[in-house]
Amino acid sequence: MPLTSRSPLLLAGFLAAAGVAHFAAPASFDAMVPRALPGNPRSWTRVSGAVELALAAGIAAPRTRQLSAQATALFFVGVFPANLKMAYDWRTRPAPARALAYGRLPLQLPLYLWARAAARPTTG
Repeated sequence: MPLTSRSPLLLAGFLAAAGVAHFAAPASFDAMVPRALPGNPRSWTRVSGAVELALAAGIAAPRTRQLSAQATALFFVGVFPANLKMAYDWRTRPAPARALAYGRLPLQLPLYLWARAAARPTTG
């Protein structure tokens, strides 16, 4: 199977791992939830984890891949404020932690582009 055929499945695996992490270690995700959002952060953590798992399942299935990948691209845009909040909150942490927080910001662009690429119809 060529890499281009596996790429959506790798994206699905990435999303599934992230979704599971939201349930396995929710506290770190709770801290990223922007305070402007209503409700409690744990609810947002659970919802975003469930969304990631649903998107992973949708991308893994060829029939729903295109729509799910488009939704994933929008999801990556939607969670960017959480990454901004993390970068701001971690601005005084030790350099390795700051590097992690700041590194998440430009990472959103390749994730978005990956999802867009996975949304393209396959030929053949």
